[in-house]
Amino acid sequence: MLAAYDGRTWIDWSWVNDHGSDIIERSREHVILLGWSMLFALIVAIPLVLISLRRRRVYAGVLVVTGILYTIPSLAAFALLLPYTRLSRTTAIIPLAAYALLILVRNIVTGLEQVPAEVQDAAVGLGYSPARKLLRVDLPLALPTIFAGIRIAVVTIIGLIPVSALIGQGGLGQLMTDGLQRDFRTPLIVGLVLTVVLALAADLLLLGIQRLLTPWTRKAARA
Repeated sequence: MLAAYDGRTWIDWSWVNDHGSDIIERSREHVILLGWSMLFALIVAIPLVLISLRRRRVYAGVLVVTGILYTIPSLAAFALLLPYTRLSRTTAIIPLAAYALLILVRNIVTGLEQVPAEVQDAAVGLGYSPARKLLRVDLPLALPTIFAGIRIAVVTIIGLIPVSALIGQGGLGQLMTDGLQRDFRTPLIVGLVLTVVLALAADLLLLGIQRLLTPWTRKAARA
């Protein structure tokens, strides 16, 4: 509690013990924001990728637009959205998803373009339709690059979510804001450490999923 805090210790464990349920709730909010942001980012990115693969001129424009979205400051994005979405979770999710678009589109397109031409020709020779070739040949071979983009996007979003505390939707960022406002280190450090732990855990989880889906990469590495 604040009365027991002497201003010298970095962690007041009694506060952590008393606010365990709040810490869990903020962590849950962080994960929910991450999940919705990545879902919407992928929903938008996949059509953009498909269009970009068919029309190269469009791809250049897509990179420009997503690059501009990536550079918009969070505060400016919130200010533009507030008249329409108010202080809601949607106001946080839209910018977070937009920040992931450039990373996702670029990595997915790059991964699909790196599929060897001879492999694609062989698939066509076997009578694969474009859709079947994409799903059965191109996509599996592109998974390492695609997952690399997803991992970067996930870690990026986890690190940006705390900014959403400015509109009351920051997950663990709420703890950091609370600590800063009250000049109390404990919630600030707890929020910071848990954000880093969440980013590392998410990255390791995605890496594990990638290895499960691409067993041939492990065999190639051992060889």
